[in-house]
Amino acid sequence: MDILLIDDDTALTQMLCEYLAGEGFSADAAHTLGEGRVMALSGKYAAIVLDVMLPGGSGIDLLRVIRAESDIPVIMLTAKSNDTERVVGLELGADDYVGKPYFPPELVARLRAVLRRPRHTAVPARGLERAKHQLGALTLDQARRIVAWDGAAIDLTVTEFNLLEALLEAQERISTKDELSLRLLGRRRETYDRSIDVHVSNLRQKLDQACAGRVRITTSRGVGWRLELFR
Repeated sequence: MDILLIDDDTALTQMLCEYLAGEGFSADAAHTLGEGRVMALSGKYAAIVLDVMLPGGSGIDLLRVIRAESDIPVIMLTAKSNDTERVVGLELGADDYVGKPYFPPELVARLRAVLRRPRHTAVPARGLERAKHQLGALTLDQARRIVAWDGAAIDLTVTEFNLLEALLEAQERISTKDELSLRLLGRRRETYDRSIDVHVSNLRQKLDQACAGRVRITTSRGVGWRLELFR
């Protein structure tokens, strides 16, 4: 899989490109916001690793541009001490973040987690029903990666789609923060980690807008969430 690294640290990106090659990936690097924008929207890459600090502008601004045109998985690189950057990035549609300085094996694990989604291949007839979920007029087609309310498509990021799928599969059972973190982000949730909370908030806003409040993500305080239909 082709990975795009957008970071102004040329020595670091060269090292990481070599490391990713050893892990079975092919990686290209961009070192400025302008260069990164052109490459990110080229359609060539399976995922993007994006630094917040870039010559010519902010990685947050570039993320906003990417999300306006693509649902490609994006992992943000942020200063470990800057919680604000992490939350803003997640709210704008980043799928995950890694604090700098980081451990390359951790970044690879995060990449594999965000790339862990069904391929767009034909689905055998016997498996077709298992690939579809419905709650009222809300439908999720796993094979085609489409979510719709009453036939109108809802635009979701990769992580939001996977989150909705997990909530639909759980039916009336509460999905805990820990299990969602493992499933969606590929890691155990730390006490201070708000990643799942932000993804849930983003998905809740999109569902509220698309479904006019008919389908809601309800909270079980301190435990997790479940999806409910209101008639």
